[in-house]
Amino acid sequence: MNSSLEITESEYCIKLSKDTFDLSLVHQLIKRIQAEAFFFKKANDEEDIISRRAQREELEGFDYLGDK
Repeated sequence: MNSSLEITESEYCIKLSKDTFDLSLVHQLIKRIQAEAFFFKKANDEEDIISRRAQREELEGFDYLGDK
């Protein structure tokens, strides 16, 4: 059996041959995918916080002494 990837509007389906991939490797891949998804979500959240802060400061007229 060959490996396959099916992508639909709502899900990803990855089929791997048991002969080629052992279960521990599959668990490691899932953990890595989840960790990277969490990392990128946190990075996007931090960017949102920084951009909202900059927009608020721009509207309110705040600046930093170090910027002068």
